Amino acid sequence: MTDTAIVAAMRRAIAESEAAQGFTTPNPPVGAVVLDADGEIAGVGRTQPPGGPHAEVMALRAAGERARGGTAVVTLEPCDHTGRTGPCTQALLSAGIADVHFAVADPNPDAAGGAQTLRAAGVDVHPGVLESEARSGPLKYWLFRQKTGRPFVTAKIAATADGRIAAPDGSSQWITGPQAREHAHEVRGRLDAIVVGTGTVLVDDPSLTARRPDGRLLDHQPTRVVLGLREVPAAARVRDGSAPFVHVASRDPRAVVDALPDALHVLVEGGPEVIGAFLAAGLVDEIHAYLAPTILGAGRAAVSDESVATLAQAHRFRRSGLLELGEDILLILEPRRSV
Repeated sequence: MTDTAIVAAMRRAIAESEAAQGFTTPNPPVGAVVLDADGEIAGVGRTQPPGGPHAEVMALRAAGERARGGTAVVTLEPCDHTGRTGPCTQALLSAGIADVHFAVADPNPDAAGGAQTLRAAGVDVHPGVLESEARSGPLKYWLFRQKTGRPFVTAKIAATADGRIAAPDGSSQWITGPQAREHAHEVRGRLDAIVVGTGTVLVDDPSLTARRPDGRLLDHQPTRVVLGLREVPAAARVRDGSAPFVHVASRDPRAVVDALPDALHVLVEGGPEVIGAFLAAGLVDEIHAYLAPTILGAGRAAVSDESVATLAQAHRFRRSGLLELGEDILLILEPRRSV
């Protein structure tokens, strides 16, 4: 099998895993490709929701008998344990796979050891294929949870160029344009949870659902989490049943983390005090800042954090991405710290 064919198959597997984001929690979103003995794609698969088959099994099913003597290309080391499903190592061996290439070694001690089992059975195993791409892709959030024991937290800001999220009269719809809003909904559709404060619910009554441009709901909906001591009205849209709802009766952002023991990726949308509280607690791992080419000059600021009194206390980030969305831009920022 040529290196070019393996790399192309791995990129296909990574792309397949993107469609699994949000659906597999608490399991990792994995993609797999099976190449037949001639190097042609015989099957493609991704991890199914908990209790369902893993990516390797889905790809093997699609490949059928063409898998025998072929090659499996997987974004994560095949698991070697029995949980809700059987070990993927045994599925690969039963299908007659001769070679396995994977991107990332499994850090979970309960599932690791797949490479060793496959080698012991005579399968050629090749780790580390496009590892950096796989680590920065859909596996990023699961790997973060394995390392830290908590979900990866992204803070979202949609503001004017001078950092305002509302005019002095409170009007805010819409600061950013339709392309930025569509992108934000696509992100929502891959999340495990979205967090706002009780103030945002009482003032704006958001639905916090992930929607298509025509208003239809996306297939996956994040859990809607409201943080704060005030009651959430029974008629609030976050309680409408279109997605799970959790009220965390606290002002401590760590209580949100505790209330989501299985979540891999959480988005904090506001308001400014909630985002500030997550920043002050050191619980922001990424910022999505959607900026519109608009100046208000006054109005509500995007973030409120009383723990910062001087420039030396500022939360420092580095730019890790930039995307043009119509007239708006999306800045993706990472903290200047190591995990």
